[in-house]
Amino acid sequence: MGNSVIRFLKDEEGASAIEYGLIAGLIAVGILLPVGDIGKYLTVIFTKIATAITTAGTP
Repeated sequence: MGNSVIRFLKDEEGASAIEYGLIAGLIAVGILLPVGDIGKYLTVIFTKIATAITTAGTP
């Protein structure tokens, strides 16, 4: 029983999985923040284009 507890406490295999998960999460946040800003700019651009097309078609 004592050996099992000692082996469990020394086992670091799960720790690397957690570290990789944290790294992947940070990378995802780093990608999503700029992409969200690009989406806002694209909305403004497409709104301007839609307004220009609408006013151009009006006599």
